[in-house]
Amino acid sequence: MSRFDAHFSRRDAIKLATTVSVSGWLGNLARAAGTNPDRKRSCILLWMSGGPATIDLWDLKPGHANGGPYKEIETAAPGLKFGEHLPKLAAQAKNMAVLRGMSTKEGDHGRATYLLRTGTLPQGAIDFPAVGALVAKELKRDGVDLPPFVSIAPQRAFAQNAFGPGFLGPQFSPLIVADGQAARVGAGGGVDTSDEQLKVQNLGRYGGVSGSQADDRLSLMRDLEAGFVDSRPGLAADSHKNAYEAAVRLMKPETAKAFDLKDEKAELRDRYGRNLFGQGCLLARRLVERGVPFVEVTLDGWDTHAQNFDAVKNLCGVLDPAWSTLMADLKDRGLLDSTTIVWMGEFGRTPKINAQKGRDHFPDAWSAVVAGGGVKGGQAVGKTNAAGTKVEDRPTSVPDLLATVCGALGIDYKKQNMSNVGRPIRIVDQAAQPVTEALA
Repeated sequence: MSRFDAHFSRRDAIKLATTVSVSGWLGNLARAAGTNPDRKRSCILLWMSGGPATIDLWDLKPGHANGGPYKEIETAAPGLKFGEHLPKLAAQAKNMAVLRGMSTKEGDHGRATYLLRTGTLPQGAIDFPAVGALVAKELKRDGVDLPPFVSIAPQRAFAQNAFGPGFLGPQFSPLIVADGQAARVGAGGGVDTSDEQLKVQNLGRYGGVSGSQADDRLSLMRDLEAGFVDSRPGLAADSHKNAYEAAVRLMKPETAKAFDLKDEKAELRDRYGRNLFGQGCLLARRLVERGVPFVEVTLDGWDTHAQNFDAVKNLCGVLDPAWSTLMADLKDRGLLDSTTIVWMGEFGRTPKINAQKGRDHFPDAWSAVVAGGGVKGGQAVGKTNAAGTKVEDRPTSVPDLLATVCGALGIDYKKQNMSNVGRPIRIVDQAAQPVTEALA
């Protein structure tokens, strides 16, 4: 059940309970809390590490030499077509807007990852925050013990500095779960190890240490730390303090329970997919349900220079059930209207198929997807030419995309934060033009 919003009163609960049957009141109560207009939004980023071949997913070119072997399929939104290996998402298309005009100049994994995740390229001494930290700062809820930014199975090798809080400070660092672990089809040799992978380590007390003893030790630590921090102010001391405070909050049994997927019905877990990405999406739902404003889940394996079509088919076998179930599950709980979902990687893949039946890096023309809360779904915005080689209509930059996400979340993308070099920097670059056609 969704957590109660502060504005959802006991009187509201009693009123609702008297208007529904005993068998159905719980779900209706969750939906009423989730659709409360005072509820802050959340964002789930589905990060496709390696650069997905969006030409085989969202913008197929049937009949052209660049098109490949896949067929288009109809979706629930008239006129909008997806690739044949996304049938479950096709049924959810009314909640999705495909931005087919994405275009950048960065075809290197590291630079492109940094650009998509921060909205800018590296600039000297400025330590730019990841989009997750920016959203977490704006949408952080008071009284929530869970961290405001959670990253599930990130692959940080391409751009380590594109995953942190940057100049926003350590209080907006992500809690990283399953760091660097494979989230692709076949990981674990067919054995589902996701429960073990998704565990947050060291949440329990040492054996033999009672609750009162643990509290006494924490009190002593805080006393010692206070004098140290007062005499040595700065980022290092603040980072240490924030890390310990966050850890203590996570150790509360009711807080740690959010990461225990065994609470969920086996049938629902099966629908998400018994793999790290599928169960990561389920965990994302549990976290936003409990007030976490930003969760990202990574699906890696998209760097398909060889045998692209086999790889994309297999990856869709993980992506399609997980993402479609996530949206259905959020909707059932009254949370889809307050949760914006973003699907993207660092770039697309070449329309031209190479000699290894693969597709190479291609930033010139590709697609990203926004869905759920704040999004006007059932459409594609932007258009590429018949060969898929260039954008013909509504070119969309990275700042445009991030400003659109901010618009869906109700964030003022023009707002400024003070950077580590003493210069105010906007959440999104001033050149941004939000894709208003995709906003509800």
